[in-house]
Amino acid sequence: MVREAGRGYTRWRLVLPFLAVPVLLLGFLIVGLFMWALSDDEYPRAGALKKVTCAEALAFGGASPPANAHVGNCTVQQGIDTAYAAVLRMPREDVRDWLRETYPNAPEVRTDASCGALCLDVSHEDGLPATAEAHVVQVRVEYENENAETALVRFSAFTM
Repeated sequence: MVREAGRGYTRWRLVLPFLAVPVLLLGFLIVGLFMWALSDDEYPRAGALKKVTCAEALAFGGASPPANAHVGNCTVQQGIDTAYAAVLRMPREDVRDWLRETYPNAPEVRTDASCGALCLDVSHEDGLPATAEAHVVQVRVEYENENAETALVRFSAFTM
């Protein structure tokens, strides 16, 4: 018996389903990741910046909002560690007093060109209040206008 040349039985009918399953799974995974990336932030992912009140951000570092300050943007970023940031504008003459009242046992405020007009780094070992949840607080101050009457205060408090 001689078979006629042409299409015959192949093994692709057996192999094709085994190849299709990984391709379909990979496709579903890619679509799922794309949908997750575009989803709303009802459940924020770890490491995402989230807006918070400035009172919360300052309290994490053992501080309270200064009396004459205009609060700006305040955020928290949580992952392995927690980092709060606050941006304040206040009269220049109030900055040193606020820092001394807030951190009475901290080292003296530095006037260092590498970090702005004023700098303060405080940890639990050198003057951070016991009420602070942060391990380190950093304050960087820049004088804004031409007469340097207004200070831009960048406050950050974080765990390590």
